[in-house]
Amino acid sequence: MYLHAGCQIAVSPHTKYFAVDWLGVEVTRATLGIIGMGSIGYKVAQRAKAFNMKILYHNRNRRRKEEEEAVGAHYCAKMEDLLQQSDFVMLVVNLTPETHKLIGKKELGLMKPTATLINISRGAVIDQDALVEALQNKVIRAAALDVTYPEPLPRDHPLLNLNNVIITPHIGTATVQAIHMMAEEAIANILAVLNGQPIPSEVFPK
Repeated sequence: MYLHAGCQIAVSPHTKYFAVDWLGVEVTRATLGIIGMGSIGYKVAQRAKAFNMKILYHNRNRRRKEEEEAVGAHYCAKMEDLLQQSDFVMLVVNLTPETHKLIGKKELGLMKPTATLINISRGAVIDQDALVEALQNKVIRAAALDVTYPEPLPRDHPLLNLNNVIITPHIGTATVQAIHMMAEEAIANILAVLNGQPIPSEVFPK
């Protein structure tokens, strides 16, 4: 949250000194709650383990014990338990009728007032009106969004005027290497269909 604002302060022509009491929040030893522990969620957990974070996760299906132990993740059968305990809540779910507005006023109210909500899935997984209200009223500390609905947001959207939210333009996969891998995966799927073979990345397996 402070990186973006700190960058602006560092390059601003009006900056005369750096405040010594401008403090952020440690991720080391903090609790990360991952909602959606698919392949991407699991890779997030692997990276969080390197920061000695306590990892909680909620998923439709529980991971194998060996997979949990490899990253030190603890399963929460109820999403509410994860929301109440986490310092950072990360959304890594597919957008489906079941996950549409998965995080609303009730869920935001369960989170710690010091918590940060991170969304790298799809914008509509969060009720944005409820999020604006929660950020304005300090129900949660902050939000970091790589996705919104719509994209981009209207220029008069209230989320754009809050100082406790960071919004990036859906750039989670925006690297040369990632785009090449995605193109290769798409080609592999097309060839599989044309050759009557199983589809490697079928979204809804039969």
